[in-house]
Amino acid sequence: MKTGLDQLLLAIEPYKKAITQHKVYALIQQPQHLHIFMQYHVYAVWDFMSLLKSLQNELTCTSIPWFPKGNGDTRFLINEIVVGEESDVDDKGIRKSHFEIYLEAMQQSGADTKPIENFLQQLTVSGDVRSALQKSITPIEAQSFVNFTFQLIESKKDYLQSAIFTFGREDLIPDMFYSIIQDLHGQAPEKISLFKYYLERHIEVDGGHHSQLALQMTSELCGNDPQKWAEAETAVIAALQQRIQLWDGVYNQLVKLNAATKKSESESALA
Repeated sequence: MKTGLDQLLLAIEPYKKAITQHKVYALIQQPQHLHIFMQYHVYAVWDFMSLLKSLQNELTCTSIPWFPKGNGDTRFLINEIVVGEESDVDDKGIRKSHFEIYLEAMQQSGADTKPIENFLQQLTVSGDVRSALQKSITPIEAQSFVNFTFQLIESKKDYLQSAIFTFGREDLIPDMFYSIIQDLHGQAPEKISLFKYYLERHIEVDGGHHSQLALQMTSELCGNDPQKWAEAETAVIAALQQRIQLWDGVYNQLVKLNAATKKSESESALA
């Protein structure tokens, strides 16, 4: 008899495959292609941190006065993940969050950071995620991705947040993409070194130890409750569909860029 976890893993496999085999990766051949990818992906990196902090709020006491809250095991698990994600080390050994490392990688590569910075400025003023996304120059697919995450955060259902954190997030970068970044790093290390470091750190920390901690946390929160596992399955599939749509947005922008480049080259040849 399949457990709730077994059933969830079976149900989400086609969606994970669609992400790891997405056609977008084959179009990332130059630094300017990577820029577009990063300008979309950075929103997923940011809202991953928001999801993480929401879980910490749900599973531990983060207010004063302090009281024991929840299960000691889940408190330990989420606090350990927070330490690694919010205060990791950059390539120089300086303590930074993974989002800050990613933003610096964008700046080094020449990717446009104005949209994500404008979004954060708007959010600081209004405190309203949806409004800040609309007022900033945020791609539609990224808006949808972040809004979905915050719907789950607003649900206050820790087991659903834990499920999409565990199965729908950053462990979905395929080997093919890392190989492409290795090639780009060989062409222009002065522009790609920080992003390469981010990926290596991601594989080392997020893809290994943190993945196991997150899986344990979700198993603890869903327990033997079939209803919770069923809801978690639905939420994770929806999260993976959002990721596919995010990658579709990147792909469409890359197709437009390549078409514009070919047109420009053709016009130059005729001139």
